[in-house]
Amino acid sequence: MKPLAKGLIVAAIQMAMVLGIGGKLLYERSTRPRAWAFCQGYDPNLPIRGRYLTEQLRIPAEGFTFRTNAQGGADYYANRVWAYFEERNNEIVAVPQGSGSAGWVMLQRKGESLEAWVEQPVLIFIPDNANVQALHRGEEMWVEVTLPKSGPPRPIQMGIKKDGAITPLKLD
Repeated sequence: MKPLAKGLIVAAIQMAMVLGIGGKLLYERSTRPRAWAFCQGYDPNLPIRGRYLTEQLRIPAEGFTFRTNAQGGADYYANRVWAYFEERNNEIVAVPQGSGSAGWVMLQRKGESLEAWVEQPVLIFIPDNANVQALHRGEEMWVEVTLPKSGPPRPIQMGIKKDGAITPLKLD
């Protein structure tokens, strides 16, 4: 077989793999639950650089027990738990039992209720010419995600919540 033919076969296999993954992601986006989650950005220590935002999802947690250590502070290891993600009223909630999308979360107290910080952050890649606006008083950054059958939530878009309403950002 000639080198050109071998190269074309390898290119066809790679293209089929990329199209298969893309098709799977589009199918999940159209058939799986979608929900919004409050997020907090941070700068990761990653070797890749470019225009992307790393967001840590912070979601309500139900059915978990918050554990404290002997000094009365939070016990890190006891409050790191496996949680399943569910969609309720267009928002994500962490629960101890379920099926589908799941991951490790860190429980935190939020007043009388519990909040779960999803351990695996979501990366949102944005165009080089996108203008990401700064938050103003009373605004919060939220991210809409797909909840796949397995694995962590996958980001779709970002939005700003103000006065109870989420307005998607135009990052094109």
